[in-house]
Amino acid sequence: MPIEGHQTRDDQMRTASLTRSTTETDINVEINLDGTGTYDNKTGVGFFDHMLDQLARHALIDMKIRTKGDLHIDDHHSVEDTGIALGQALTQALNDKRGIRRYGACLLPMDDALVRTALDLSGRPFLVWNVDLPTPKIGTFDTELVREFFQAFSTHGGITLHVDQLHGINSHHIAEATFKSVARALREAVEVDPRKADAIPSTKGTL
Repeated sequence: MPIEGHQTRDDQMRTASLTRSTTETDINVEINLDGTGTYDNKTGVGFFDHMLDQLARHALIDMKIRTKGDLHIDDHHSVEDTGIALGQALTQALNDKRGIRRYGACLLPMDDALVRTALDLSGRPFLVWNVDLPTPKIGTFDTELVREFFQAFSTHGGITLHVDQLHGINSHHIAEATFKSVARALREAVEVDPRKADAIPSTKGTL
């Protein structure tokens, strides 16, 4: 549980800045949903930084993340808590979600890997995960942490997230295709629909 935290959000700019501090991690996240995909991510976990860079670049979300975690234990807390903080920042930046397309999908190939993502920024978190990374490690990175990140991100971002690996034999390719596929779907979902820029995308009138 967080022992301290602070966040700010700019309604017009669709930006958010969030600090999350626990006994296990210290995290600062800054995002701009209307950016160009610039990134500056430093978590202390090299492969994870590479994946976060892909997420920012292909979602066209400007992203700056600083994570200091208990890496002397393992990477788990740093990866999961970064997912929590990033999901919370997304929720803040979206505000009432007025004008967004809400849904996004992407079928993304990367060499041997093919990953399909469909998501809904519904406020109802749910993860369906059909991804099989064939090796336990990518370098020094535990491959099981890919799911842990997306579980945390979907839960705290209020995202219904379905991710399906259709093909793939190389763990690095599968993981990277997953991040890129989610990114492209997220890009579509957070974009403002010019035909309904002043409306909440739900018949309920709220998300």
